[in-house]
Amino acid sequence: MKDKRIVWGTAVDIEPLIGKYPGDSIRQGVNTALDWNLPAGVYRAKEVVMELDKLLEAILVQLGEPVNSDPTVLLDSLQANLAISGRVSALPLGPLALEDKAGAELTSQAVRIGEQLVSWAREINSQKRALAQYGSETLGALEFRSHCYGHALIPEAIAQAFGPTGGPRVMQLYNEYLHQFVLLRDALLPFANWEQVPFEVKEYTEFKGLRFLEPAREIFLTQLLGKKLTHKSIVQYAQSVVSSGLSTAGYGFQYRLGTVLPAGLGESAGTAPRYLLKWHPVQTIQAAGTQDLAAVSFDYEYADYYAAPRSEAGTGTPESKDTLPVSDEHYDQLSIARLLPNTGSDRTTLRLSLELEGREINVDLGQLFRGHRFLYRPQGDDNADGAIVKRTSISSHRAIDILSHSGLVTNTDGIHFIPTGENELVVWALLGKLYPENVVLLDKGDKEELEAAYVSGKGFGTQFLVL
Repeated sequence: MKDKRIVWGTAVDIEPLIGKYPGDSIRQGVNTALDWNLPAGVYRAKEVVMELDKLLEAILVQLGEPVNSDPTVLLDSLQANLAISGRVSALPLGPLALEDKAGAELTSQAVRIGEQLVSWAREINSQKRALAQYGSETLGALEFRSHCYGHALIPEAIAQAFGPTGGPRVMQLYNEYLHQFVLLRDALLPFANWEQVPFEVKEYTEFKGLRFLEPAREIFLTQLLGKKLTHKSIVQYAQSVVSSGLSTAGYGFQYRLGTVLPAGLGESAGTAPRYLLKWHPVQTIQAAGTQDLAAVSFDYEYADYYAAPRSEAGTGTPESKDTLPVSDEHYDQLSIARLLPNTGSDRTTLRLSLELEGREINVDLGQLFRGHRFLYRPQGDDNADGAIVKRTSISSHRAIDILSHSGLVTNTDGIHFIPTGENELVVWALLGKLYPENVVLLDKGDKEELEAAYVSGKGFGTQFLVL
């Protein structure tokens, strides 16, 4: 975070695992036909696209002239399938206007991922690697049944797939090609850095390629489209995507290829995603007596923050509502924080530890992310139309005083301002310490922003302003 750092764990090098597969994706199928399946191994998104291109090249060979040199129509239909609107969209998020925070973030994700996957598909197909590797005779013999209800196609693709040189055999290959791309896009929705995420694929007799993800995907999309998606359900889905083996979900987890935490870590709290996750090439928890990364779910210190112990912020220093003492506190000397695990019980928790004014401050990492999801912004569209209860008093508090309290910090009434010197580490720590209700994160603290901030949040109860 600019000149600020968060340090933890041990670096993990996954590069030697990528692309090392014991078999080939084109292999002997039923009778004399050749089949396709992802060989077992560790993949990232682009490696899957490379394997899927073999299907497209086989389709083009089987369609023959003049299509075999021009994949434009089939790739245009793929693009339409991965779009979030339109007649052939496989995930029509656009018309549903998902305005809740989780839905909005995932909708933007779907657009970004879909566009990049199609771009890779065009780039890789232009290189004709599969044709050079297998030859047209082998690609022409590829044939299998695609067990799927079928994806809609644009009219031009229908004309090609069912044209004079097409037919059911070609359509089966193309349907599988489209379906695997849809599964890939949907699998990566939880991850902000989706291009980097390594995930393990195992071969199953009943599943082809990424189809082993279908049960978890169906549950996830039902929650997304039903606007019942929670952060926990996103984590649960992400654990299934990377084959973590975990059955319970917290706010993040470690699996054999790294650590997954909410994407806000390392970003500015004011602009960071609230619901997306981020993969880190880090071993957070060292398993005793082994070099392997154990699968571990990270739990909140307080499973129910409403029942967590609370402390009063106190009266603080009285201030004017028109101006705030934004330059009173400076924490420039604080540039490093550390994540420290606690595995002493049947639950694994992480805490953000930093040294402030000679004191060691510890904040539960899960509560920090929870506070970030629940914070308000002065310019946000989720704010109250006006304060129901008129708050008359405002006071300022030193960040170190707030962070030194036990439990979560709240107050009975009033507005409480906490300057941080714009130190992102202090901002994040405060989000993990303040009771997550009516906490407003400011950008500059000028009069116009303050007027918007005072009516932000729930419109009643005590309010904390952080700058």
